[in-house]
Amino acid sequence: NYAREFYSNPSFMPPMDEDCLYLNIWRPLTGEKLPVAFWIHGGALINGFGSELEFDGDAFARKGVILVTINYRLGAFGFMNTPEIIAENGGHGGNFGSLDQIAALKWVYENIESFGGDPNRITIFGQSAGAMSVQTLVSSPLSKNMVAGAIMQSAGGYQTGFLRDRSVEEGLDIGAEFQRLSGAENLAGMRQLPPEKIMELAGQMMGYCFQKGYNLPFMPVIDGYLLEKGYNKVVEDGETPDIPYMIGSCGNDMGVTPEMIERGGRSQLYYGCINWSLKNAELGRSPAYVYYFDRKLLGDNSGAFHSSELWYVFKTLDRSWRPKSPADYELAERINSYWANFVKTGNPNGPELPYWKPCSWDSHHVQLLDVEK
Repeated sequence: NYAREFYSNPSFMPPMDEDCLYLNIWRPLTGEKLPVAFWIHGGALINGFGSELEFDGDAFARKGVILVTINYRLGAFGFMNTPEIIAENGGHGGNFGSLDQIAALKWVYENIESFGGDPNRITIFGQSAGAMSVQTLVSSPLSKNMVAGAIMQSAGGYQTGFLRDRSVEEGLDIGAEFQRLSGAENLAGMRQLPPEKIMELAGQMMGYCFQKGYNLPFMPVIDGYLLEKGYNKVVEDGETPDIPYMIGSCGNDMGVTPEMIERGGRSQLYYGCINWSLKNAELGRSPAYVYYFDRKLLGDNSGAFHSSELWYVFKTLDRSWRPKSPADYELAERINSYWANFVKTGNPNGPELPYWKPCSWDSHHVQLLDVEK
């Protein structure tokens, strides 16, 4: 249902082009040294953009937060690996989409003061592939000292069963299959193909990658430059930044089956969020704030589906086709306030909000985000 949910309004559908490295900034009318929320969109690393229908900075700006949303190269344009690409790239993997994200982060770090922002108070956040990207950035030495906090929505964590450590060799196998499908003899031949053909082939790669157990067709590879080791290993070795984290998932998220719901179970993604917090606490760091979004959206039977919390995080419910109750608007205000407070202080709590405890070894607390029953 994503086409209807997020891509049905032509006013929010920009032209698609590989020349996509632009960002959007919303800021309060006044203020200096303001905290910055740096958003990385999702879309399986093959689609999506930073100005989608559900994204907007108005609600954040009204709470004294600058919002930045970015674009980055997707699919084969952003994550292709062939021997020729690696040779061109000084022996590094074809992690161009992730490097785009880091370039945007660096630009914001170096320039946000001109927009009233504080470069030392940048919180990166993202959902789905955007959350995977956030975990990539906090796992990479290339973003060191530019991130003050991080929020991962429906993808990041520790031992989630979702994130995959992709070797360069695996990336090369995917690149070889992509080239075979393209009919091109070499990289130069693939570069002659129309971009629409490249995007079409990216969709075809889904079947091949899931059959091989590779998960998504395009994602970062561990090349010793962007990533020096696997995602879980970075956490275990205590090499992610020691900063505040917020992390969570949805009631009908990826990996949730009807059988799980019937017996009151949770997905591995849900437990991976708790694992992230407890592992950090075990290493002597502050535990994370863990949430579980379980509002069953009105209008159909999709429930609290993967991405459904975005309407509430950005407080853009009025752009959604769905019926809403007054309780939905109250929930959106609560969630947006939690997120804005976290960006400001590293703690989501604030006046007139239900208290949110960190997820510690003592409590394993997970904050339920739902309308009042």
